Amino acid sequence: MATEDKNRATAAAILPLVGGAANVASIAHCMTRLRLGLHDRSLVDDEALKALPAVMGVVEDDTYQIVLGPGTVARVTPEFEQLVEEAREAAPAPGPGGPAAVSADDLAAQGAAIKAQQKAKNATPFKLFLRKIANIFVPLIPALIGCGIIAGLNGLLVNLQWLPAVTPALAAMASGFMALIAVFVGYNTAKEFGGTPILGGAVAAIIVFPGVANIDAFGQTLSPGQGGVLGALGAAVLAVYVEKWCRRWVPEALDVLVTPTLTVLISGLVTIFGLMFVAGEISSAIGTFADWLLSNGGAGAGFVLGGLFLPLVMLGLHQALIPIHTTLIEQQGYTVLLPILAMAGAGQVGAAMAVYFRLPRNESIRRTIKSALPAGLLGVGEPLIYGVSLPLGRPFITACVGGAFGGGFVGLFNQLGDTVGSTAIGPSGWALFPLLDGNHGLGSTIAIYAGGLFVGYVAGFLATYFFGFSKDLLTEFNVSQEPAPSTIAATGGTAPSATPSSSGGPDTPDPGTDPAKAPAGV
Repeated sequence: MATEDKNRATAAAILPLVGGAANVASIAHCMTRLRLGLHDRSLVDDEALKALPAVMGVVEDDTYQIVLGPGTVARVTPEFEQLVEEAREAAPAPGPGGPAAVSADDLAAQGAAIKAQQKAKNATPFKLFLRKIANIFVPLIPALIGCGIIAGLNGLLVNLQWLPAVTPALAAMASGFMALIAVFVGYNTAKEFGGTPILGGAVAAIIVFPGVANIDAFGQTLSPGQGGVLGALGAAVLAVYVEKWCRRWVPEALDVLVTPTLTVLISGLVTIFGLMFVAGEISSAIGTFADWLLSNGGAGAGFVLGGLFLPLVMLGLHQALIPIHTTLIEQQGYTVLLPILAMAGAGQVGAAMAVYFRLPRNESIRRTIKSALPAGLLGVGEPLIYGVSLPLGRPFITACVGGAFGGGFVGLFNQLGDTVGSTAIGPSGWALFPLLDGNHGLGSTIAIYAGGLFVGYVAGFLATYFFGFSKDLLTEFNVSQEPAPSTIAATGGTAPSATPSSSGGPDTPDPGTDPAKAPAGV
């Protein structure tokens, strides 16, 4: 059999076993796997797929992955795409009553396809490294949030002079985790980079040990916590490499004694007499630069940051900001960047509301927006991004415009001296209110942030309403899902159900989303 015929035969064998062309939402491939977004996972015949000669196995992740092997997958995928396209072209045309509506399911499928394609593009060494960095800090977010809210409550009680006997206890609860955050960073870093987690934590603990105040390095006395999370990150990575070197060269009989000793000793000496100083200088520079940026170019910087955050999320580059946020929180008690970046979510909400009003006849998309808006208001943007704005195209751009204006508003007040910060990372939207902090009182901080959200909503709405749709786009999407009278008559007077499928419709507005990987601050 010719190679082309063999590849097509493989694709033809796979297609019915994944539920046919109608069940395929997206198609992509990596080095070894055909990655499919599916509407209904229950239609897949796993055992029959595994029995195919060309299939080496199947993996279920955010997409359904069929392992075909290097070389083969690159040849089978185009054949599979062509078969799906041919099957869809051969499908019966819509009945009388005008053009078929583009439903929320269709948008969800497009959004899932875009997300799968973007994820494949993001699998570069640099972006995979950033993902490792994110995996170090993301597990710390619940503690940052809990301690941040307690810190805010304690500040409120102190300002009101209420419960003076309780506030010292609340201060201890809020500050204890931050005092030892370097240890947790070291533990997670070693775990993520393939070392022994407790050794990473042990080396990082040197940074926060009070006794380092008796040590001089680079002509100055060290201070406990100097270098912070960046120092802990570097120290733990170094510990992993030292440990792996020891595993290769230390005799097995001595490994249990020698390897941990050398790991802590070598990494600890480098940390004390090098990393703490260097990381401390970098941490100070980050804080100084953030303050300078918002003090001198607040409005412009906020406009750029708020407008570019959604594209950064799409490219996977937003993960580089997580250590910066954490460093600012460790230094100043809050990060001034997160409230600005959170405006991207406000622009997204405003854009979705405009789509709702611009497509009054498409009840499917409107239901999706109504179900996803509460999550969007609380800062969870993926249902609206991948279910509405990104598949539509222009509304994604106009959502970025809304985020830019909201970011510019918050940045302007930072430039005028009213600092708005967040005591934790992760939440945005309305969920960020309990975590806000600033330099001019909680009331002023809340008012500025709320004003930024309002500006983001309005700018995103207006930009999308007036510039988010071309004439062709409106013609395609603003179509009623109600069947024509002749169709109702043909079905005995009962309209076909408009209930969406169980995957990707209004009841599940976040196709392909992995909550653990959701971008912070969207």
